[in-house]
Amino acid sequence: MENKQQNKSVLIAVIAMMFLFAMISFVTNMAAPFGTIWKFQYEWAGMMGNMMNFAAYLFMGIPAGMMITKMGYKKTALCALALGFVGICVQYCSSKYGAETAIFGGLMNLNYFIYLLGAFICGFCVCILNTVVNPMLNLLGGGGNRGNQFIQIGGSLNSLAGTLTPMLAGMMIGEVSKSTSMTDVAPLLFIAMAVFALSFVIIYFTNLVEPEQANGDIMSSVKGALGYRQLVLGVIAIFFYVGVEVGIPGEMIFYMDSIGIPNAIAVGGSIAAIYWLLMLVGRFTSSFISGKVSTRTQLITVSSVALVLLLLAIFVPETNTIVLKGAEVPVKCLFLILCGLCTSVMWGGIFNLATEGLGKYTAAASGLFMTMVVGGGVMPLIQETLAGKIGYVQSYWLVVIMVAYILWYALMGSKPAKK
Repeated sequence: MENKQQNKSVLIAVIAMMFLFAMISFVTNMAAPFGTIWKFQYEWAGMMGNMMNFAAYLFMGIPAGMMITKMGYKKTALCALALGFVGICVQYCSSKYGAETAIFGGLMNLNYFIYLLGAFICGFCVCILNTVVNPMLNLLGGGGNRGNQFIQIGGSLNSLAGTLTPMLAGMMIGEVSKSTSMTDVAPLLFIAMAVFALSFVIIYFTNLVEPEQANGDIMSSVKGALGYRQLVLGVIAIFFYVGVEVGIPGEMIFYMDSIGIPNAIAVGGSIAAIYWLLMLVGRFTSSFISGKVSTRTQLITVSSVALVLLLLAIFVPETNTIVLKGAEVPVKCLFLILCGLCTSVMWGGIFNLATEGLGKYTAAASGLFMTMVVGGGVMPLIQETLAGKIGYVQSYWLVVIMVAYILWYALMGSKPAKK
């Protein structure tokens, strides 16, 4: 009877973590469509909301792990959800206040500053949620293949939310013009507030199983986690991975625009969105096979295939074309889109291998991981700089190098060992 009750508690905890995984993508993927609104006011503003989301990881990654060590997973998750609610409220306020007040020497209006502040607060929220969700799913699955399986199932819901959120925002925004404002997406913001409030109530009444935590001060936990070679190398791998995930479709959009494909087709027509849809397919497939196929085998396979696809994208002539979404685009874009199937399982695979055997240091390790998510802002920026010097297609050599490192990590660097 006691065993049955324990299994029920674990199931409820797993469902709660899956829901939070979807929430992470829901919040993060609002930034891009919102950016199309602000870009009409400030040419440079399109990706700043997204950058603020990622910048928050740099500041909150390790503190989030510290929060778990000190407060436990449940209280930390509740703090994150409260922050998310506040962040959405602040973004909503940007549609109501400060439109006529110029600040920073006329660089921006107060309402845009309020929006960026809200995006930064939401970045804190998703960073903390990521720090909670990934180790919890891994631990609830018992680590190993099953732990990875749970992360991939959560990742499938994450991808589904990531696909639906821009579509929903796009329907509300409609045709973007200078008169378009955050007021047009107010219903989406109200939905987000309601979801955060509901999530808070659900987690509050959910009996989460708290894994073992490290004793002693917080920095000792971080130091203890860094004593594991597979974690140190895995932290580098996750920094590169987020750069790969964001950089592949991001630079592809700029490339298509540079060769004359209408921007409405490249972005609104969802050519790049196929990449995210394939990530959903890949994670969903992995959630079925992860119980039988090892994490290392999956990561080696997808890294190898991604390398082949990237090299094909670089070397296949631009004159070879294919019709996608009614537009004639180079075949090399198809190879880049197909990389979505490969990147889909890299996050879960790297996290699973890097935290294997860390036990009480898992929370501190998760915090280190979240800090390195800033790679999603840093590496695409470097790639964009390279594109300006050597060309859009040739800039993908940087992505090749990063994927090659991930392949090496899967083959050699992920083998458990203490320094």
